[in-house]
Amino acid sequence: MTIDRAATVRRTTGRRATARRAAVRLGAVALTGALLAACGSGASDEASDGTVTLTVDLFGSFGYKEAGLYAEYEKLHPGIKIKQTDTEDEQDYWKSLQTRLAGGGGLADVQAIEVGRIASVTQQQADRFEDLKKYGADKLKAEFAEAKWSAATTKDGRVLGLGTDVGPEAMCYRTDLFKKAGLPTDRAVLAQKWATWDGYLDLGKQYKAKAPAKSAWLDSVGSLYTIMIGQEEERYYDASGKLIYESNPAVKTAWDTATEAAAAGLSAKLDQWSPQWNQAFAAGSFATIPCPAWMLGYIKGQAGETGKGKWDIAKLPGGAGNWGGSYLSVPRAAKHKKEAYDLIQWLTAPEQQARLFEKQGNFPSSTGAIAKVADATDPYFSGAPIGRIFGDAAKAAPVQVLGVHDKNVADQITNALSEVERKGTSPEKAWSNAKKGVDNITG
Repeated sequence: MTIDRAATVRRTTGRRATARRAAVRLGAVALTGALLAACGSGASDEASDGTVTLTVDLFGSFGYKEAGLYAEYEKLHPGIKIKQTDTEDEQDYWKSLQTRLAGGGGLADVQAIEVGRIASVTQQQADRFEDLKKYGADKLKAEFAEAKWSAATTKDGRVLGLGTDVGPEAMCYRTDLFKKAGLPTDRAVLAQKWATWDGYLDLGKQYKAKAPAKSAWLDSVGSLYTIMIGQEEERYYDASGKLIYESNPAVKTAWDTATEAAAAGLSAKLDQWSPQWNQAFAAGSFATIPCPAWMLGYIKGQAGETGKGKWDIAKLPGGAGNWGGSYLSVPRAAKHKKEAYDLIQWLTAPEQQARLFEKQGNFPSSTGAIAKVADATDPYFSGAPIGRIFGDAAKAAPVQVLGVHDKNVADQITNALSEVERKGTSPEKAWSNAKKGVDNITG
């Protein structure tokens, strides 16, 4: 199977991601417009001809429109029209969703939930979402990876979302920039050279010594931290729900590695999802980027046609991990609950998940779809065997423990790392700032 170019794929994450849009809304005016659009997304009524308009509210772009899935669903269901709204940044999306859930109005028929928020939904907001078992979701359990299914299930057995993608991790890199710096470009050779994160930093120092002008080794130390922590089972919470990030050696190792990269000047100092970061893909401002599967579509959208064949993908240093992934849920306040469920069941079915991977790079959470894409390759990424690379990573990735404030804790830490690389804040001061932020959220 060969992956379609898929034109301008757009993906952002919060994450998941999440994440996920090539056209960036600039400034406060654009952000306000995005939030207002989201707030108004629930205003759907049955038309005079009996047509039902289903509203779908996402963060970034999940690729459904780009892959033609909405159009196909409307063709299969003549009485249904789909209207999508989305917000660029997942943090902004989540804040807006919380406001609307609290007020009970302005909600879409379908709301996306990032994996780092799903524990908050199942443990703290379950009464605000439909139990999808009412509509037969319990019959779908065997179609999903166990970890993906169980994360959206409450202790009393309610199913509050159907899984979209997962985020098995790899490393994407620019072969043209590697050649200019005198580094090998073969993905198997690189996988050996950066089998560990120390090896990855060592190779980065070699790159820096001979790097093309205005090009760094990686995009940001925040992305380095995030990809590393995605390799761990326990990160911010333990299985009992206790907050453990301060004492977790895995968090410390990822933090120390990220700050070491900042001190060595290996980062382009770009905040992920910023306009500058988006522009850097085409400009060649960094040679490597930690790369969950959903990042492939984002790279294509930002680097454009001129980037085709300049990118490749290799196995991740340090072992397998997962970054991102999402769910589709139906709020209690949705106007068309049954129709919304039918739509998300179809969008998350194996056939549609396989097509999304082929078009967008979103790796399936459906076990049936994973088997369908095992032999996939991608010409944009120099023919990389992405089905095997991400499939192997998905099989080996740990089942992560998710806490109610998982995403909030992660955001505080990556924000602190941005202070280190962009403002020169000491790691000790930045960690203290992160801790204060976490305390304010969890206290």
